[in-house]
Amino acid sequence: MCLAAVFAAGLACAGGAGCAGKSQAPSGPGAPAAAAATTVPVTAVGDASGAAPAPASGPRLEGTPPIPDALRARLQQYLNTRYANMTDVSDDGRTMLVSTRFGDSTQVHLVAAPGAARTQLTFARDPVQSSAFVPGSSRSLVYVTDVGGDEQYQIFRLDLDGWRTTRLTDGKSRNVNPVWSADGKKLAWASTARNGRDFDVWVSDGATPASAALAVEGKGQWVPLEFSRDGGSLLIQEEISISHTRLYLADLGKKTVTNLTPGDAPVAYRDAALSPDGRRAYVASDRSGEFVSLHELDIARRSWRPLAAGIPWNVDELELSRDGRTLAFVVNEGGFGRLHLLDTRTRREKAAAGVPDGIVDGLRFARNAPVIGFSLLSPVRSTDAYTYDTRRNKAARWTESEMGGLDPARFVAPTIIEYPSFDGTKIPALYYRPAGPGPFPVVIDIHGGPEGQQRPIFSPVEQFLVAEDGVAVLAPNVRGSDGYGKTYLARDNGFKREDSVKDIGALLDWVAQQKELDAKRVGVIGGSYGGYMVLASLVHFSDRIAAGVEIVGISNFVTFLENTAEYRRDLRRVEYGDERDPAMRKHLQAISPLAHVDRIRSALFVAQGANDPRVPASEGEQIVRAVRKAGRDVWYMVAPDEGHGFKKKDNTDTFTLLALIFLEKHLGAGNAAVAQ
Repeated sequence: MCLAAVFAAGLACAGGAGCAGKSQAPSGPGAPAAAAATTVPVTAVGDASGAAPAPASGPRLEGTPPIPDALRARLQQYLNTRYANMTDVSDDGRTMLVSTRFGDSTQVHLVAAPGAARTQLTFARDPVQSSAFVPGSSRSLVYVTDVGGDEQYQIFRLDLDGWRTTRLTDGKSRNVNPVWSADGKKLAWASTARNGRDFDVWVSDGATPASAALAVEGKGQWVPLEFSRDGGSLLIQEEISISHTRLYLADLGKKTVTNLTPGDAPVAYRDAALSPDGRRAYVASDRSGEFVSLHELDIARRSWRPLAAGIPWNVDELELSRDGRTLAFVVNEGGFGRLHLLDTRTRREKAAAGVPDGIVDGLRFARNAPVIGFSLLSPVRSTDAYTYDTRRNKAARWTESEMGGLDPARFVAPTIIEYPSFDGTKIPALYYRPAGPGPFPVVIDIHGGPEGQQRPIFSPVEQFLVAEDGVAVLAPNVRGSDGYGKTYLARDNGFKREDSVKDIGALLDWVAQQKELDAKRVGVIGGSYGGYMVLASLVHFSDRIAAGVEIVGISNFVTFLENTAEYRRDLRRVEYGDERDPAMRKHLQAISPLAHVDRIRSALFVAQGANDPRVPASEGEQIVRAVRKAGRDVWYMVAPDEGHGFKKKDNTDTFTLLALIFLEKHLGAGNAAVAQ
């Protein structure tokens, strides 16, 4: 989680989202009852989704000052930028679903043609996380939402003819990653309904809650990826860690599950798609080198063939056309996401011409047209929805998100720098430099994950800091970040955790060597694991950091691992270490910021969602109490209707304004600094 994610659209899932799919009806005393039918008018979708009553008051604020009207006025345009993410295209490629916000939270909208108006379809109080058309229909869709950020996601079907919404899941478990069969008669998803911990694969007819049945019983994190064309088999991914996954093929009729990737060696199989005849799979994996690259798997022979082997970057995602002739995939080139196309008959690959620079994300082929939909993220424009015609080699922009009346020509695109760390490792970073000679105050933005990556996406607040406040922003990809090879990805695991903190110390050294940067006015900000990095940086470098903003961060690894949601605990232990092992427990206690609050001398602002299942609110509460007990002030914000980050506009605006007051105060930034 990074500054852009925190301010723009809430926090992405750090540490993996478990999901699962289909095989047989549940049985035995542990089997959950089928979800009760819940059908309501679409105008009451907020109630249908199980939305809790609106909180009696806004965020709980402690130690924070009033927000001046002058700052609200300065930031008003930046706070009113919007984005539009493509979530699906219709079978004929002529209609699109997008996720955007017109009110307080992100909802599903229909766009009938490039440039057409967005028609809102859902009206829940909480954000809708994803949506997809029912195959064969542009008048029915499914979508996923939770309540108050608790991430107990439920799956709903919306039929526009009759405007009816039906909840397909049980209303209490976590349900994610719904996947349709080609004929639209089966819907698979991952669910913790069986025991609240493991993700199994469930399958239903996608229309009636009572049809839901346990298909594949998993242990840990199981995710359905795709049905075979005949609907008889299901491709499933098991996630052990970001570096260790497996692929399975479940025969839903025979109720058998075959491991397509046997062996205990940690190999990452990030994404996969089945050929129309079911004989081959196209897989993004690091099985043959440092980077995640394309492979073709002959399923019967278990033979692997590299594809597009000359690309020295990670393949982030892939999508196969319905006819099986075109494989679209996204290459992560130093943070930028480029669309590539591969002809599966000739195996020739090319970059897609005519796609604007930025990050292509969320590929989705139309089922009956040579059209692929995606979102395009840019450092100087808000996210918008696009399609690409693979026959005409032409991109079309479907939305033009509001920029609050701001001139994008004033925005700053980052440059990519590298700086040496303590052991000689070169650390990449994005550098947003203000206009003028400086010296500029500095904000270091640390991403979460920890297997995340700082990427050049638009952040209105980042642009405000650079363009209006004259603050330089540095966004490092410290060791352990994704996108730079599997060796780099593993260099902060277990007992090496604080090596990534040393990378921040090395960045402070680099800042001190730049004439245009003011090493005496440095702040750090980060969320989730990035929040831990903020606190750890204040422990080790308080003499060189003026202020830290910590959002939903880890303050004690042991209490975090003991209290994070049970369904993700083992996944996090692979990355951080197992707190049940005495030696590791001692190490985790020793490196936890909570054990060293006496060394924190920098100003601190802590922000937290009360319903956070990933990093529980207790992590924020305990660091605030400890720092105050040590005799220092802390600004503190708790949003009662949020989880792992802020996704509702009122909460996001409040946090953004307070964070800017905090940074301007302690870094000497703002209008006065710009005038110097």
